[in-house]
Amino acid sequence: MNYWLLTLTFLSVNLDFFFMLLFLLKKYDVVKVMIGYLLGNLIMLGVSYAVGKALLIFLPEWVLGILGILPIYLAFHDDDDDNQDRHHRSQILSVTLTYLSVCAGCNLSIFLPVLVGESAAHFLITLMFIGSLTILVVVVIKLIAQLPIVTSLMAKYGERLMKVCYVLIGLWVFWDSGLINHIIAFF
Repeated sequence: MNYWLLTLTFLSVNLDFFFMLLFLLKKYDVVKVMIGYLLGNLIMLGVSYAVGKALLIFLPEWVLGILGILPIYLAFHDDDDDNQDRHHRSQILSVTLTYLSVCAGCNLSIFLPVLVGESAAHFLITLMFIGSLTILVVVVIKLIAQLPIVTSLMAKYGERLMKVCYVLIGLWVFWDSGLINHIIAFF
């Protein structure tokens, strides 16, 4: 398990949602935002892992390395996510549904190739690691939400940084899955 890759994947997939967190943390209780965001992340990780395991039944892992094209595609595809908040009685449900509506496609296409080769034990460790990152991000964003320079820099460079991260993740999936070795061996 590569913790640097998991951290990069988490940060790049959630970068656009960090802006939403700024607004959600001003509107809702920090603990409820944390729980809702954590729940959304765990749902997406679980779905990505389950889909990846289902694909492994039919295909070898190196073939699934082709899925690395998904994050690279997302890096060059303009995404018109609907970033509007959904209104519900439960703050936790509002945060979870907002997260799922904003990040579901990216999460599935980015985390699926990263998690496809993980064992169940490593996946549980991954859940705890990403869960810890989720909580840490909420705390950090809550602390820096009042800093205008942070908001300005994210607005100016956030999109480009996210795209670079997606390309790096896609290239890592090509390498880590063994796809590149199979292609080189073919020639």
